[in-house]
Amino acid sequence: MLSAVEVLPEETLREGVDLLVRLVEAAGAAVIFLGAVVAVVQFLRVLPSRRPSRFTEVRLTLGRFLALGLEFQLASDVLRTAVAPSFEELGKLAAVAAIRTALNYFLAREIREESEQVARSRHERAATRGAAPGPADPP
Repeated sequence: MLSAVEVLPEETLREGVDLLVRLVEAAGAAVIFLGAVVAVVQFLRVLPSRRPSRFTEVRLTLGRFLALGLEFQLASDVLRTAVAPSFEELGKLAAVAAIRTALNYFLAREIREESEQVARSRHERAATRGAAPGPADPP
């Protein structure tokens, strides 16, 4: 029976994984960049209103893109150690994964809290107008 090394040399596997790592890192960077562009456009649109709830929505938009981008970056770190990792590489992965996971946790918590605040604000405005709140309600 053929072993995995004979079918696919480790160097070839490393090169393939390295390409995948770069692609996933690029995807993460693209998501973060796109999120920043979307947030800037959204910010410029709500700037004249100067209402805090509108700025919160901009932060939520950016936060969601950042969280997704961090997930891609973490995936690239895991991929990087997929082929015969050394203890040093595993230690670095553990540290980076812990930092990114903590960032993602706190970012997700802030997004949830801000989303609840926006929903309460919309509900209160709808109640004062006597209408049921809906997703189309302007903030």
